[in-house]
Amino acid sequence: MTANPRTLHIAAWDDRFLAWLLDILLVGIALSALGEAAGVFSLLTGSLSATTPFTGLNGLGLFVYWTVLEGRQGQSAGKMVMNIAVTDERGDAIDYGTAAIESFGKAFLLPIDILVGWLAYEKEGLRLFNKLSSTIVIETDEAETGKPSDVEYVYPDER
Repeated sequence: MTANPRTLHIAAWDDRFLAWLLDILLVGIALSALGEAAGVFSLLTGSLSATTPFTGLNGLGLFVYWTVLEGRQGQSAGKMVMNIAVTDERGDAIDYGTAAIESFGKAFLLPIDILVGWLAYEKEGLRLFNKLSSTIVIETDEAETGKPSDVEYVYPDER
């Protein structure tokens, strides 16, 4: 007897791009503010510009940000806004090590990560480092209802 297969909806590239953009803006603003306050930002990384979001302190900041949030809950702030999440290939939560592998490509090697993904894994919707970490990016159930589909909430008034 086989169980019904779990249905996972792979996130669209445009949702993933918007989540990424929100994340780099958020981390870039935070690093810029911290760097300016400390007076060392430009000394360590050069200027914060659209051409260098993957180098120096910016890349390291993004790597740590994505590794921690996606390893903990599968979602960065950008992914939460876009109702998408990183999971393993079965749709289950990933750990910090897996998140680190998955995050490395988008923090430091995004052009190569995306290009190889589009050329080699186009139908699967994967970046190279998704493939290397055995992860996928899926739409979350919260997008439609605001609540997970497999959870029933019992409120104090209903007991």
